[in-house]
Amino acid sequence: MMLEPILVLSAYLFSIGIYGLISSRNMVRALMCLELILNAVNINFVTFSDFFDSRLIKLRHFPI
Repeated sequence: MMLEPILVLSAYLFSIGIYGLISSRNMVRALMCLELILNAVNINFVTFSDFFDSRLIKLRHFPI
């Protein structure tokens, strides 16, 4: 599995979420941007869990 494209996607989602969170005046839009940030973090968790592939990390999956 290639690590870089998934991390670039995650960084892109995270930066969109940060920009939207800073520039948003609407509370619903701010919460949607916060959800984008959390989804980017979850993508990173799953990617690194699959990349390192050790039994210790496999037992500690975060629920998605």
